Amino acid sequence: MFVRKKIMTGLIVIATIVIVLFCLNKYYASRQNQNQIYGVSFNEEYADYLKLNSRQVFTAILDDLGFKRIRLSAQWDVIEKEKGKYDFSSLDWYMDEAVKRKVKVILVVGQKIPRWPECHPPKWAMSLSDEEYFKTLDSFVEATVKHYRTHSALEIWQVENEPFLDFGVCRKFSDEMLKKEIETIKNLDAAHLTLVTDSGELSTWQKSAKRGDLFGATLYRVVWNKTFGYFSYDWLTPLFYRVKLWLANRASDQSFIVELQAEPWVTDTDIHTFSIKEQYKSMSPERFQKNIDYAKRVGFSRAYLWGAEWWYWMKEKNNISDFIDLAKKLKK
Repeated sequence: MFVRKKIMTGLIVIATIVIVLFCLNKYYASRQNQNQIYGVSFNEEYADYLKLNSRQVFTAILDDLGFKRIRLSAQWDVIEKEKGKYDFSSLDWYMDEAVKRKVKVILVVGQKIPRWPECHPPKWAMSLSDEEYFKTLDSFVEATVKHYRTHSALEIWQVENEPFLDFGVCRKFSDEMLKKEIETIKNLDAAHLTLVTDSGELSTWQKSAKRGDLFGATLYRVVWNKTFGYFSYDWLTPLFYRVKLWLANRASDQSFIVELQAEPWVTDTDIHTFSIKEQYKSMSPERFQKNIDYAKRVGFSRAYLWGAEWWYWMKEKNNISDFIDLAKKLKK
């Protein structure tokens, strides 16, 4: 009798939890953050790879699409081609163009930044010991912060990119190194907030969400790998992200979607030979809008779209302007 009662109690508790989770999921699935602000990431090197005029694409993103928030990167191998000699002229151009249009910039700094291979050390740094490598990285970060800390376009420092995710061709980077890098930036520039990011789907956010003043997560809906081929995260509900944020003790108004998928996940094939039909398996106009609607239900205060360079490649090389037309409608 006692055992039966215990089993029944357990079943009632489980059923109650399932019902509560079901109700919460239905609630958040229908609840949208209509005040969500959209920004965009931009990478000069990727625009060049797509055989576009990177500067023309950048100004079009700001002027034609009207984005007022953009994420740029201080790429180590571009800025410090020779050890100890820093050339910020290329990044200066983008930052200065942003100022002209009153656009605010999240500037990524560190070893790891957006776009493959994630880490971009100069060639001369590749053969250095770990001790020397990270010493020179510290000097690069310090020089970058000093250079841009008074720049009018700068809004937020993003410190590394998904530093706890084992992805990319990178030297091992510890939590202590991240703390030290944040401390360096804070000591040099107390006026700007820091942002630390993590994978939306592949992490619990327990460390990353506690490191910076702000937190950012990526959000990908259709990915690809050699083992499984195309894989959709459509089965993940907005509650998945909201619960993780709550467990990490972060508020949604202190959290951004820093990479909202708005371009295809390219397989081993070069995108120049990748058919439109194949690209649409992971990013079509319908998927673009679906991702926007989903981001609103996740509820973070901002969402920075990932793939603006590709939208212009689709327009210029394939005469498809659907993605640019959709981006124009977003709240900036």
